[in-house]
Amino acid sequence: MSLRLFGRRLGWAGVALFGLLAIALLGWVFVTGWHPSRKDYEFQGVDVDESKGAIHWPTVAASGADFAYMRATMGADGRDAQFATSWADAHAAGMRRGALHVWSFCRLAADQANNFNTTVPRVEDALPAAVLIDFSPDCTSHPERDVVIAEVTRFVTMVESHTGKPILLKIAAPVEAAYSLSAGVDRPLWSLRNFFPPDYAARPWRMWQASDVKRIDGIDGPVHWNVVAP
Repeated sequence: MSLRLFGRRLGWAGVALFGLLAIALLGWVFVTGWHPSRKDYEFQGVDVDESKGAIHWPTVAASGADFAYMRATMGADGRDAQFATSWADAHAAGMRRGALHVWSFCRLAADQANNFNTTVPRVEDALPAAVLIDFSPDCTSHPERDVVIAEVTRFVTMVESHTGKPILLKIAAPVEAAYSLSAGVDRPLWSLRNFFPPDYAARPWRMWQASDVKRIDGIDGPVHWNVVAP
């Protein structure tokens, strides 16, 4: 092969590689900037935890987030290190805020509810509390369905007596498939699925986590982006 032909082929390969990189970059920009249409879902916001570090909430609000959920507690004794700061700062920025608990199948509901209720203050203008129910690698226990429903119901009752508002059940698809939990506990649902509205629960969702890769000014790294049903 002549040097001229080799150079020509190498040049075309470079052009093709550049084109692929450009397409990948455009795709990344689209995916990380995407959110459902505001015409379809007027109220949209984030949910965060301590992994995001310090958050500049005025910038988050100015970037289009109408509300924020922040992780408060995990299981019976875990507490998010950033919760108190985010709870105060989001309110100061004029944002609606809600607190989220991460469920553990390995701990009693009463202990988890006590952890949440002693961490999260009762505030009249707060959004309804939420509980994320998903399987976790640090807990391999999978109780029977009637036990899970009874425990979740106990948690719901205790937290609602503290907050004075119906709780949101953020049920992951694997848990719903294993327990049909949405059919067993009658509370508003928060479902999860990237880019396409989820349909795995027994009832229509009230809130949808539409992306877990969105980027927004004021927060380092990708965030969960959520919309409220119209």
